[in-house]
Amino acid sequence: MEKILYTCPMHPNIVRNKPGLCPECGMTLTVQKSKVKSQKPDTGSEIHGKHEGHITGDFLKKFWITLALTVPIFFYSEMAFELFGLRGPEFFGWQYAVLALGSILYFYCGFVFINGAYREIRARLPGMMTLITIAITAAYVYSAVSIIAGTGHDLLFELASLVAVMLLGHFIEMRAVLGAQGSLKELAKLLPDTAEKIVGKSKVESGKDDSGGVLETEVVPISALVAGDIVLVRPGAKVPADGVIIEGKSELNESIITGESKPVSKTVGSEVIAGSINGDGSLEVRITKIGEHTFLAGIMRLVDDAQASKSRLQILSDHAAFYLTIIAIGAGGLTFVFWLFGDRGIVFATERLVAVLVIACPHALGLAVPLVASISTTMAAQSGLLIRERLALEAARNVGIVLFDKTGTLTKGEFGVDTIVPAEGFTEADVLALAASVNSQSEHPLAKAMVDEAVARNIKLGAVGSFERLAGKGAKAKIHEKEVMVGSDQLLLDTGIQMSKEYQEKVSALMRQGKTAIHVIENKKLVGSIVLADVIRPESREAIQSLKALGVKIAMITGDSEEVASWVAKELGVDKYFARVLPNEKADKVKLLQKEGMKVAMVGDGVNDAPALTQADIGIAIGAGTNVAIESAGIILVRSDPRDIPKIIKLSKLTYVKMVQNLFWATGYNIIAIPLAAGVLYAQGIILEPALAAVFMSVSTVIVAFNALLLRRRKLTL
Repeated sequence: MEKILYTCPMHPNIVRNKPGLCPECGMTLTVQKSKVKSQKPDTGSEIHGKHEGHITGDFLKKFWITLALTVPIFFYSEMAFELFGLRGPEFFGWQYAVLALGSILYFYCGFVFINGAYREIRARLPGMMTLITIAITAAYVYSAVSIIAGTGHDLLFELASLVAVMLLGHFIEMRAVLGAQGSLKELAKLLPDTAEKIVGKSKVESGKDDSGGVLETEVVPISALVAGDIVLVRPGAKVPADGVIIEGKSELNESIITGESKPVSKTVGSEVIAGSINGDGSLEVRITKIGEHTFLAGIMRLVDDAQASKSRLQILSDHAAFYLTIIAIGAGGLTFVFWLFGDRGIVFATERLVAVLVIACPHALGLAVPLVASISTTMAAQSGLLIRERLALEAARNVGIVLFDKTGTLTKGEFGVDTIVPAEGFTEADVLALAASVNSQSEHPLAKAMVDEAVARNIKLGAVGSFERLAGKGAKAKIHEKEVMVGSDQLLLDTGIQMSKEYQEKVSALMRQGKTAIHVIENKKLVGSIVLADVIRPESREAIQSLKALGVKIAMITGDSEEVASWVAKELGVDKYFARVLPNEKADKVKLLQKEGMKVAMVGDGVNDAPALTQADIGIAIGAGTNVAIESAGIILVRSDPRDIPKIIKLSKLTYVKMVQNLFWATGYNIIAIPLAAGVLYAQGIILEPALAAVFMSVSTVIVAFNALLLRRRKLTL
């Protein structure tokens, strides 16, 4: 069975197993069938052989060859004689010598265009290469027939100058494109070539090395690693594959992968990501994921998918390029017939045909949108945003409301100390010290939150004795020879403790916000209460303020109670919220907002968010969330930071503006240039020669590339 492959008309070395755009020049890939069955998984990656990277250099090399051949051709051209009175020495057969030089130009230097045209026509997608090929073929065939017939006229200089300008224009443009198409290549560079594998150490046990002395290691290529292998990551080295630390402590720089500039502290049990850079400590890491299963490989697939996807403007430009090609061929044919049967003859008619085909070449149009899209994808990745679907990025500029899932997005999804209410005669530190001391023996999430708060406040914990769990109530222990109990309201009832009216009102007001109160009792006397809640992420406030500054409304959805939802909404300034929403009802709330005429961006991180992410006009997944949520979203926040959401909207607006500007530069000049090339102002002495038409076409392409590169200078921060 034949396998369908796709290749670029300009770069035959680029082969993919799915449709998309050429990563070198942005052209639409055309179908190429292969009878060779691939034994490798369908990853959609490029297949590079021994000629990898030589195509761009070939354009420059052929340009210099063309330039060298153009010099003698020019001295024997009619233009040199008419304009400068120059004429090369005539010798026997000099016309055929000039034709031989022109033949080298056409068949060798111009082969890349001819080959590209063949691929376009075979794919039934005539475009840039087709127009160039028709133009240079018309010039060459006319010249060959003219010289052989002895008429004394030729268009070899026009052929030479056209090929030279096209080659140089392609080279300049491709250099610009390659500068923008580096996201996948840069990601690939994050991985080291080799890993230092620990020899003889158990794959299932941590601890000291088997010999009790210096670890024995061997350097192996990362392709030789398997899950379960243990590697040594020395200070300053890169982590070769995803894994878990089994020994050692260090800080890792994950900025290139996650966008987080601050080094992340890692210790035994912490997960590490392939490509992150180790700090000062030495680590022993057990490999858990290799190859295409690693986090970095997942990012590369997402970026690859984004580069292969198309926006609406890009689809529009593809159609426009196709129709412009048809119009150019039609206009060129009519121009040729008009002048051929006029009084100017076949030479002038052929020149007009060549000029029209060249000036209408949709190269700039084919490049206008893909190059901007590629640059925006790279900018997004550098800012911690992964664009899975370009349609999502394009739609972001029109977002009217952002709907946040509360838990794990606006809040941390874990308890933290919200308020400490000390009883008369005690301080907040007294209450927290006793509670954290007792809870230091517990694994309960509420207990952990209190211990973490004490550590953050540098509060010294007391020695714990006679620790005992109180089922359904809390825990008790001996602290400084005093009995301390920490727990729920039931402890107060059991001990007969009465709270003052003022104290009870203060605690009750906090509990009505959906928060949880834990009481601390010492020797049957109330010391105080600690109120805990799902911690609001501090970056959520900044994100919402930035979104409102962009004129975007904020909504929140949660399965929590009305009290909790109301408190969070009030704290963050949310415009609208939905409480007590069941998982299967989240998509319905998105539809409700859409019925109000708003473009909805949904931000979530859980499995139950997947239907809502799919229903929304734009699905944005928190990077730390589940794979299901990520696969349902069009955009992923690698850093799990809601402050990156305003960047999406700003990048979308900047990208759209650049695309529109490029479409104007790529098509606007044709309105004037095509009629000039056809000779409508010939009677007024204004004519556009083929060589000059080639210059104008190449200039428009370079302008489009340069304008796209200016996008890199824009900042996404508000």
